[in-house]
Amino acid sequence: MRKILIVLAAFLVFGQVYELFAGSIDETAEIAKRKVARENENYEKAVFAGGCFWCVQPPYDYLDGVITTTAGFVGGTEVNPTYKDVAYGRTSHTEAVEVIYDPEKVSYERLVDIFWRNIDPTDADGQFVDRGSQYRPGIFYLNEEQKKTALESKKHLEESGRFDKPIVVEITEATPFYDAEEYHQKYYLKKPMHYKTYRMGSGRDKFINKYWDASAKK
Repeated sequence: MRKILIVLAAFLVFGQVYELFAGSIDETAEIAKRKVARENENYEKAVFAGGCFWCVQPPYDYLDGVITTTAGFVGGTEVNPTYKDVAYGRTSHTEAVEVIYDPEKVSYERLVDIFWRNIDPTDADGQFVDRGSQYRPGIFYLNEEQKKTALESKKHLEESGRFDKPIVVEITEATPFYDAEEYHQKYYLKKPMHYKTYRMGSGRDKFINKYWDASAKK
């Protein structure tokens, strides 16, 4: 028993040291990068809600043509919601990710495809371990072209027969997007061990591996 406790203690210490170094990220530079990207008229924007935003950022961050991603909230009426307000179900928002991308390098259609491959599209009441409307999945379009592409993509997925349940993801016009607090941005880089532990226990990867393949996730 004593040996087990020593091993656990050593693991915890290692985890803290690992996150101290692996979790280094220049927040000031990231904030500036988001600001510049949002002001660039050559870039376009997309908004996706796929449950916990910690898990939705990585697949887009690793995609060529994506300039920045921002964890935040959308779909509600409350102004400037906080993470606690949304997470505790005190607003009508859902957790989401804003993706700013270069349409010359990656298409909106491709972004939608990445979205399908990282969520459970048959669950409208949350995603995996996270339950409630604050984790409901959705594609929030910003123009009619995005709406058309999203609807066509959803129809294609429905007709594919990949899932034995209906595709219930909402496709609605985007409301104002609000950034989450900075400590949530790129959480998988800031707190890698916590992120991996959470993700492993959430059931997301098990689902992705069953219906898609391991290459869909990060």
